[in-house]
Formats: sequence, structure tokens, C-alpha cells
Amino acid sequence: MDHSNHQRLAEAELTDAVLTGATIYGPDDETVGSVSHVHGSGADARAVIDVGGFLGIGSKPVQVPVSSLDMMRDETGTVHGVTSHTKDQLKDLPEHHD
Repeated sequence: MDHSNHQRLAEAELTDAVLTGATIYGPDDETVGSVSHVHGSGADARAVIDVGGFLGIGSKPVQVPVSSLDMMRDETGTVHGVTSHTKDQLKDLPEHHD
């Protein structure tokens, strides 16, 4: 997927309401997970990403700074993000507990 023409989200859009459900793609454009929910908002927000599993079953929630994700909208307005982490690297992070 070519993300170069996708509109990057403004800092004010980095909220739970906007980011929850967004697909997160890894460095090779593979789907690595989806945003379960977000703690905080803006540049200091932290996203909880469900990694692995199938349809949310058996996935592992991990927390990453939203600032480490490149969050954007595609041509249809769908919010998604890109990370430099692979699925395995995200799975190696500590499991997040609310």
C-alpha cells in the first residue's frame, strides 16, 4: 500500500475516538494489529495495540507511544497507522493491563 498520498492526522486528532479500531501496518505493509484504545490524547498519548490472534481472539495487548506511529487517513477517510516495528517485535513487548 502506498501511504505517501495519505493525509497525516493532526495532533488534535490523536484521540481514543479517532484512533480506536485503526489497523496498524508494519514495515513491510503487513497488518501487525489494531488499536484497541488510547490513553491520553495528542503527542503524549499511548495506544494499546492488539497484536496477533484472529478477529481479536488470542491477541496480546501492548502499549506504544502514539508518537512512534505514523497515523493517517487513506483516500476513503479510513484511519490507519504505520510502525517501524514488526509483529514479532510488538509481541515481544510486555502485555498491557488496564
